[in-house]
Amino acid sequence: MSQPDAYRLSPIGTLHTPWARIEDCPRNGRQPDPAPVCTATVLPEYVDGLRSLDGFSHLIVLYWLDQAKPPRLVFTPPFDQQPRGVFASRSPSRPNPIGLSVVAFDGFDGPDRLKLRYLDCVDGTKLLDIKPYLPTTDSEPQATMGWLDPHATRNRNSAG
Repeated sequence: MSQPDAYRLSPIGTLHTPWARIEDCPRNGRQPDPAPVCTATVLPEYVDGLRSLDGFSHLIVLYWLDQAKPPRLVFTPPFDQQPRGVFASRSPSRPNPIGLSVVAFDGFDGPDRLKLRYLDCVDGTKLLDIKPYLPTTDSEPQATMGWLDPHATRNRNSAG
């Protein structure tokens, strides 16, 4: 296998959550209920990019999972009996540990701090990008979940 090209990513800020360790994080940002309010602090050189976010109810947040375990291309999920490929999962142990969450945007807490709900990462995680969530293009009501379909209603924070 050839070595992949290297790309440089620069964080635009930091995510602040109640979770100090990976083991404390919810396995899915929609759990627990009610979701705690978390914050994203944006570095000064990127604050102008937050202009016009008012009025959006949800955002897509991308972040770097620097504490993720080394990538495993095939693994057996804790709630399933069959080995699955990492690209058919939401596992954080990926070749490029990029986290993605659709979060509720509860407004600003100062010019450089966003109030967010539904994050699932440790406190201090580096923020890579923010995009507005657009229900007209980001939602696929007819989407299917493949092998995860039978697990759709289980509590994401339990093994069963």
